[in-house]
Amino acid sequence: MVLRLLLLPITGPLMGVAWLGEKILEQANAEIEEKENLSKQLLALQLAFDLGEISEEEFEIREQELLQAMVKAQQQNDE
Repeated sequence: MVLRLLLLPITGPLMGVAWLGEKILEQANAEIEEKENLSKQLLALQLAFDLGEISEEEFEIREQELLQAMVKAQQQNDE
């Protein structure tokens, strides 16, 4: 315990940097997962349309929504 307190001026900043790195990594992974999820949804939508499970009108509406979500996600990443 005493050793930990004596080393705190050295280990404290290192632990802070490690924590910050973990938070950045978590945020990056969340953004990647969001993009992959939207891409998978778009692919599934295209497949449903190709198989005749949804109408062209419904396809176009949902496709537009997904594309807008992808653009919004990209804009948030660029900020």
